[in-house]
Amino acid sequence: MRDLVKAYKVLADESRLRVLDLLLERECCVCEVMQALEISQSKASRILSALYDVGFLKLRRDGLWSLYSIDWEGMDSHSKDILQATRRAFEGNKQMAIDRERLKAAERVGPGCVNKAGQAPLSPKAPRP
Repeated sequence: MRDLVKAYKVLADESRLRVLDLLLERECCVCEVMQALEISQSKASRILSALYDVGFLKLRRDGLWSLYSIDWEGMDSHSKDILQATRRAFEGNKQMAIDRERLKAAERVGPGCVNKAGQAPLSPKAPRP
């Protein structure tokens, strides 16, 4: 029962729901979540940690990057049902559609990272040339 209560408490926050929607779309690192939601690194990290701690996410390391994705295999059936229902509730949500569009343009930023053009990406708030 405690795990179920913790799961619902985590989902009772708009920012965490928005991050969850991104992760239902694809695997993300902290910097991609930051850019898609236009939030700070610390807030993105706290949100991802909360979702991870209740068992919704799994973490994969890829060099310097910590990549988060939905842990469908490791999740109990109740959690899977909750996420499936939550995913259906996201359909048609305008804010989440905007977030997903921003995610498409998000780039991994940090030491050792280069973008598709072979250049270090700009920070999320930096003006584009």
